Amino acid sequence: MATKQDLSNKEEQFIDNVKQSLDDAEKLLREAASATGDKATEMRESAMQSLRRTREALYDTQDVLVERGRRAARVTDDYVHDNPWQAIGMAGLAGVLIGALICRR
Repeated sequence: MATKQDLSNKEEQFIDNVKQSLDDAEKLLREAASATGDKATEMRESAMQSLRRTREALYDTQDVLVERGRRAARVTDDYVHDNPWQAIGMAGLAGVLIGALICRR
């Protein structure tokens, strides 16, 4: 299982990669706007390829996050089925705390 530090490093690396890819695509599209002919076509294709890589990275991240959410939901469901009275107690306590916060001025 990954540690929080590993996850934080991966998150930062992912964000840096997305930013770099989007910056590259933006730069190429600006250059393509001022260029003509084959060079412009080549720059546009490079920009589109960069955007496709970014989209794939975002989809991969989405898949990982959805899987983590499903896993968390599954663990929570198992816990509630194994410990129903504790779950009811925690839900009641959460309701009391939220109610107290709402009623407080």
